[in-house]
Amino acid sequence: MHQIMSIIKHKWLSISLITLLTITVLSLTPLPHLPLVPGSDKIHHLFSYALLVFPTALAKPKHWGWIVLFFLFWGGVIELIQPYVNRYGEWADMLANTVGLFCGYLIALLINWTSKNDNKQSHH
Repeated sequence: MHQIMSIIKHKWLSISLITLLTITVLSLTPLPHLPLVPGSDKIHHLFSYALLVFPTALAKPKHWGWIVLFFLFWGGVIELIQPYVNRYGEWADMLANTVGLFCGYLIALLINWTSKNDNKQSHH
């Protein structure tokens, strides 16, 4: 697990950009109707944005807080554009995005904290 987290920290920018591009394409592709996917639309938003912020929050690069704010802003822009591409922009989706960003941050914080404590214990 430590090795996977190390890779994510090292490749945080690439992972984040690919995730952001994927979210953007999936959110703005015009569809005649939404596909039937298991789970709630809001859960999909929450999970996607948690996944988006996780590598950045784990690595905590310089100015990482601004990057997280950009992710929030970008999610809002997507919601504003969606009605023009035969999709639905919803404030509830924006709320789910925000909760997802917060959850992804908390998970990364917990992993970093656990890792730091594991390193302290291994040195004693």
